[in-house]
Amino acid sequence: MRRGWPIAIAAPGEPPVTLLAIETADAGRLAAFGRDYALLISSGRAETLKLTNQRAAADPDLPVVIDRAPWFDMATATALADPQLDLATPLKGPFRTIAVDRPHALAAALRLARVAGLLPAFFIDGDAAPDVTVDVADIDAHEDAVRLQIAVRARLPVAQAEDAEIVAFRSPESADEHVALVIGTPDGRAPLVRLHSECLTGDVLGSLKCDCGPQLDAAIAAIKASGWGILLYLRQEGRGIGLVNKLRAYALQDQGFDTVDANTRLGFAIDARDFGVAARMLKLLGQVRVRLLTNNPAKVAGLEAAGVAVAERVPHALPANPHNERYLATKRDRTGHQL
Repeated sequence: MRRGWPIAIAAPGEPPVTLLAIETADAGRLAAFGRDYALLISSGRAETLKLTNQRAAADPDLPVVIDRAPWFDMATATALADPQLDLATPLKGPFRTIAVDRPHALAAALRLARVAGLLPAFFIDGDAAPDVTVDVADIDAHEDAVRLQIAVRARLPVAQAEDAEIVAFRSPESADEHVALVIGTPDGRAPLVRLHSECLTGDVLGSLKCDCGPQLDAAIAAIKASGWGILLYLRQEGRGIGLVNKLRAYALQDQGFDTVDANTRLGFAIDARDFGVAARMLKLLGQVRVRLLTNNPAKVAGLEAAGVAVAERVPHALPANPHNERYLATKRDRTGHQL
């Protein structure tokens, strides 16, 4: 998909759907794909474009199919797919949505776009033969944390905890390698645990748009002070939508949208992270009861749904700065963070 090749997705009981990702297509690839294509977008993006009903808008991951129109070209499709262009191309259409006849395959395509870090928008049903056919079951397996295993453990003294050990986890299907930093020695108490999602801009570059870097440092210090615990570093950048899409969300924030509206305008869920991955990591470390260092009730619910009991929620609040005040207010007011 990232190379701009057409692929097909097959679901049991449904005809395969042939897809070409709009983001990595061009006029030549579109011409080779065929003439009688339709467009696939998510209902989150369709709601932004006023192309969906209230029921569909309630789930931003549902597929929406736009019927082929004579004026469709690469530029029109790109404007439909990429919300960064909405202010530059405010007048689009008219467009007509049609019935979704292969719901499982089309929904899987939107999930696969997120896995690939692409915009969830496709040309579908062209005449070109796909370069590869993917089963929905393969996409499910890629996303399933059950095959995650410990790959290696090593001592890793860090600035705030010299008695730390790093544990790396990987699965056969995914190139994302999650890690845990085990601080101190287990003493029979439930460990203090922090679920930290990867944030290149905050953790490495010191971005002031979020509070991720300071949260990471403060979590290591808090776990060390508690006696023992575990920091899980989850490779789920941008709440699960990837680095490039997160930066697209930043560009939308520059246009005045908050983090919630930016994600849905891109066509993604407000939070696409899978906390079942964190639960699997904790179980592999022998921990099924934890004290969770978080302000996010979704993390508590996600762990408990995956079989890890949260004995206590420990607040993890840090002061705001002028660049992230709105970001933190959105967390509090729109996603239920207990700040």
